[in-house]
Amino acid sequence: MADNVGNADARPDLEFEQEIAGADEPGTIDEQEMADAEAGCGQAAVAISVGHPAGVAMTGERPAGHPGGAVAGATQRHGGARSMGFRPGGGEAALAYEARTGIKAPRIIAWEITRSCNLSCVHCRAAAEFGHYHGELSLDQIKATIDDIVTITNPIIILTGGEPLMRPDIWEIIDYAQEKGAMPVIGTNATLITDEIAAKMASHKIPRISVSVDFPTAQEHDAFRGQVGCFDKTIEGIKIAKRHGIGVQINMTVTTLNADKVEAVHDLAESLGIDAFHIFMLVPTGRGSDLLDKELPPEEYERVLAWAYERQKTSSLHFKPTDAPHYYRIIRQLAKAEGKKVTREEYGLDAMTRGCLGGITFVFISHTGDLQPCGYFDMQLGNVKTQKFSDIWTESKVFNDLRDYSLLKGKCGRCEYKAVCGGCRARALSVTGDYLAAEPYCVYEPTPGAVCE
Repeated sequence: MADNVGNADARPDLEFEQEIAGADEPGTIDEQEMADAEAGCGQAAVAISVGHPAGVAMTGERPAGHPGGAVAGATQRHGGARSMGFRPGGGEAALAYEARTGIKAPRIIAWEITRSCNLSCVHCRAAAEFGHYHGELSLDQIKATIDDIVTITNPIIILTGGEPLMRPDIWEIIDYAQEKGAMPVIGTNATLITDEIAAKMASHKIPRISVSVDFPTAQEHDAFRGQVGCFDKTIEGIKIAKRHGIGVQINMTVTTLNADKVEAVHDLAESLGIDAFHIFMLVPTGRGSDLLDKELPPEEYERVLAWAYERQKTSSLHFKPTDAPHYYRIIRQLAKAEGKKVTREEYGLDAMTRGCLGGITFVFISHTGDLQPCGYFDMQLGNVKTQKFSDIWTESKVFNDLRDYSLLKGKCGRCEYKAVCGGCRARALSVTGDYLAAEPYCVYEPTPGAVCE
């Protein structure tokens, strides 16, 4: 189950140099362009040319574990982007849309193309099961929605589920999205990846997949995922994808069950030559609501994010906490304690992005066509079967509320870090019933008169 790909930051990490276009004009994905919409605290959104981690020779060859080439002489920056070229939300349609409406076009769309899944994970956002789900969008409906989407933007589209590889027409969806100027990627549990599937991914120009691994051992992972043998199949699927030149990102959902195993999962990812490691903080929706008592307490939440700040300094992986908007406050606090400022030169995209992007530059489409700010935000704001995607994105009151940080309530509204954090709006909705309420899992108390540095 690609369970943690439905949120506003859970995407296959596209901050890398990866060829995506034809042989005549190779292109690359550029999340740095996203910073235009996400910069906070006066930070400038400037593209950064970034190479490979320290210790990797800068030659014309691609180093093991890294799917893209590097710019000679470039240096790895703490949390930095590694990409240039494809600019999601940076095309003519997106620029014209913003000029016309004053609203940023969506740059990332997570699309649950099916809810059917071969696993039954205990924390699944979608509570997905094997079998057919009534009302799923047809191929024609998906194509019609893509036709409308590209009138306002050229996004990255994360094909997720359920398990998206269970949808037989996924390859037609991928080709159609690319034909229209979007960039499809895949969130998968990897258990269905064979040499044939990986070869199809390569031939259909999928640059990267994201795969969930929550424990470092088979016994623990299989129990969490609800299927004996799942861990071994996932690891084998990852290895097969890499053999075919597909980049791989590992996602880990952190709960009290595995908070002491984050380092071990990171080390497993490193040993596999993975490109990126993203830790996800549980949002209690779907079957995940049954794990409410397993959600990290706020103090432990802070500890894990502080660990992430320190560990990514030396990690060979691109490293990013997700469902964790607090992280963008924490890195500024910890950097200040070290006598540093969070600048784009040293911190890359971390200096220019913000926490919650739901409804701002990110949106989720369900298997039946409902639009939500993210997959964990349990509120349907319109349906593409009866309304245009572009109209819902433009006119929804909830989307427009989320774009106005001045509407945040409680300590989130008073916080000097709200432009770079914003709190998890899905968690606020789930716990309090109010998506503008203060983030319920934040221990920080705003300092009156303080400013974000």
